Amino acid sequence: MNDNAPITDLKGVGEKSQKLFEKINVRTVGDLVNHYPRAYESFEEPVPISETVPGEVCAIYASVTAVPGQKKVRSLVIINVLVRDSSAAMQLTFFNMPFLKKLLRPGGFYVFRGLVQTRSAARIMEQPQIYSIEDYRKQTGVLQPRYSLTKGLTNHAVQKAVKQALGLYEFEEEFYPERILSEYDLTSIKDALCSIHFPEDTVSMQRARRRIVFDEFFSFLLLLRKNKELSARLENGYPMYETADTVRFLEGLPFVLTKGQKKVWQEIRDDCSGAFCMNRLIQGDVGSGKTIVAVLALLMCAANGYQGALMAPTEVLAMQHFDGISSYTRTYKLAFHPVLLVGSMTAREKKEAYRKIASGEANLVIGTHALIQEKVVYHSLALVVTDEQHRFGVRQREHLAEKGHKPHVLVMSATPIPRTLAIILYGDLHISVIDELPANRLPIKNCVVNTAYRPKAYEFIAKEVAKGRQAYVICPMVEEGELEDVENVVEYADKLRAALPPYIQVAYLHGKMRPADKNKIMDAFAAKDIQVLVSTTVIEVGINVPNATVMMVENAERFGLAQLHQLRGRVGRGEHQSYCIFVSANEKKQTMERLGILNKSNDGFFIASEDLKLRGPGELFGVRQSGDFAFEMGDIYTDAGILKQASDAVESLLKEDSELASDKNAALKRHFSATVRNSVDFRSI
Repeated sequence: MNDNAPITDLKGVGEKSQKLFEKINVRTVGDLVNHYPRAYESFEEPVPISETVPGEVCAIYASVTAVPGQKKVRSLVIINVLVRDSSAAMQLTFFNMPFLKKLLRPGGFYVFRGLVQTRSAARIMEQPQIYSIEDYRKQTGVLQPRYSLTKGLTNHAVQKAVKQALGLYEFEEEFYPERILSEYDLTSIKDALCSIHFPEDTVSMQRARRRIVFDEFFSFLLLLRKNKELSARLENGYPMYETADTVRFLEGLPFVLTKGQKKVWQEIRDDCSGAFCMNRLIQGDVGSGKTIVAVLALLMCAANGYQGALMAPTEVLAMQHFDGISSYTRTYKLAFHPVLLVGSMTAREKKEAYRKIASGEANLVIGTHALIQEKVVYHSLALVVTDEQHRFGVRQREHLAEKGHKPHVLVMSATPIPRTLAIILYGDLHISVIDELPANRLPIKNCVVNTAYRPKAYEFIAKEVAKGRQAYVICPMVEEGELEDVENVVEYADKLRAALPPYIQVAYLHGKMRPADKNKIMDAFAAKDIQVLVSTTVIEVGINVPNATVMMVENAERFGLAQLHQLRGRVGRGEHQSYCIFVSANEKKQTMERLGILNKSNDGFFIASEDLKLRGPGELFGVRQSGDFAFEMGDIYTDAGILKQASDAVESLLKEDSELASDKNAALKRHFSATVRNSVDFRSI
C-alpha cells in the first residue's frame, strides 16, 4: 500500500469515517502514517486518594458514595460526585454530561483518571476519564499515543487505522547517505515511523522523534540554501528613492519613530536604492512598531510609481491591515490606492480586485494566500511584504515574489528567536531587529497562578468590563475530546457565561470557524459589542484592539513561553494599564518557575533565550514553542541542537555535492524532488 492509496482502502474506514479523517487533513494512507501523535500518555497504577498530587494527572480506584448531584446554571449542566477509598474522599465535577447521574451508581467502584486540583483544602478532579478496573489494567505500563482529533473521531479509531496502515505500508528506501546516518546517529525511516506511533519505551520514542525532527529541519534548510543560491545578489530592477510623501507622513503622525524604527527604515531605503534587490527580515518584539515601517516602505514604492503587496497569514489580520492603511490614506492624503483580496470575498468582488490589480489602478494589494492565486496578475509588482513570515512556507513567500519580476522582499516576524537560531532559519535574508517599544506603552502587569485563582480572576475581569474595558481568555483546544484535561473553547465560553454577570457578552473564536464568522466576531469585539472573547491562539498574531486590557491564559503550562509572550502582546496596546493572568493546572515547582520568567520581563528575546536555557531534550511533548514554523513535530527551541546539526549536515552536503549528482546522494535527490513537506516545494533542487 503506497502513500497515495485512499484511506478507505483500510478495513473499517467507510464513507462516514473518511469524512471525519478529512477534517484532520488525512485523506490518504501516507497522510495517516505522517499524522504523528501530539502527545503520549502513560497509564500508571491507581494511587490512594490521600497520595494524589495537585497539578499532576493521577488515577484513583474509588467507590461512589451517593447519587450524583445535578444543577443547572443557565445552559450548563453540572454533575457533582463524591467518591471515596480507604484513605480519603474526593469531589469530582463533570460538565454537560447528565447521563452520568444514571451511569455512576452508589457503591460502584470505578477508576477515575484526571488532573488533580485543589479547592480550599480539598482535592478535586474536573471532567476525569472513567474506566472499569479491567479496562484500565489493559493500558497500564504502555506509552499510549494521543492524536489530534475532531468531534466524532476517537483516539482509538485513529490508533486502529494507523496500526493497520503500518502493517500494509510500502516504506520508502533510506534516502540519507550512510555518512549522515552514522555521523548524526539517526535511526532508519521505517523504524522511526513505526516507533513514533507505537514505541516500545521512551527511548525508542525519542529516537524516532529525533529522526523525524531532523528530517523536517533538513528539508526546510536544504530548500532555504538552494533558494539562497538562486536569489543571491539579484540586480535591482525597481530602484526606489525617498520622496516627500514619506517625509510628510512621518511629520503628520502623532508619535515619533523609535531609534530602532529609524535605523530599520534607513536600512530599507539603502536596500531599495542600491544596486541589488532587497531581501530583508524585520524581527521585532510584539508592539515594537514593525507595521508602520512596512507601511513607509510600501508608501515609498507607490510614490515611485510601482505596485506593492502585503500578505498576512489570516483574513482577520489582512482586513485589519487594510482598514488601518485605508485610514492612514484618508487622514494623511497618502498616495495609496489599496485593494483587499481574501478568500471569503464573493466572485464578483474578486473579479473587480483582479481588474484593478492588472490595470495598475491599485498600487497596493493587501490580502492572504489569495494574493498568490493564478488569476492574480500584477501590473508592476516591485515590493512584496509578508507579515508574520514564519507562518508561510518558504515556497509560498517565493510564489508571491514570482508574481513580479524580481521584486524587493521584506518580511516581518514578531516571534522572538535568539540570533543564533535566526541566522539558521532566515539564512536567505538580511536581518534587522527593532529592539525597543514605543515610549508611551505602560508595562503589562503579570501574574502566574493555579486554578484555585479562577473565581478571583473572573471578578477582576468583571471589574475591568465595568470600567468599559475588554478581555481575552485563551484556551489550547477547540472541542471536547481533543485532549483530556485541557480547557476547551466552546465549553469554557459556557462556563464563563455562567460565572460572569449576565450583562457581559461572551463569545468564542477558533481556527475551525469559517473566515466570515471569525471576521464577524472580531468586528463585534473591536466595536465593543463583545466584552469577553474566549479564543484559541488564532488571535495570537497581530490583532489590535487597544481597549482590551486583560489577557487570561488557561493551561498556560501547555504553551511555550515565546507563544505566551506573543499572546500577551494582544493587550497593553492602548493608554490603559493592562494585565496578563497565566493559569497553570500543573503546580510542579519546575513548571511554575518556567512560567515565572514571564513575571520577570516583557522582553520577548530575553524570555526566549531564558526558556532555551531551562528546557532540555527530555521535554518533548505537551509544550510547543514554534508551531508556527509549519514543522509537524520539530520545535526550534526544544530542538535547537537538532536544528544546528541539520544545518551543519546541509552545509557539508552541498559543499561536497551542490547538485546532489553523485550516486551516493541519488536516493536523497529522488526523495526531495518528489516530496512536499511543511508547505514547501523542492522542485528547485
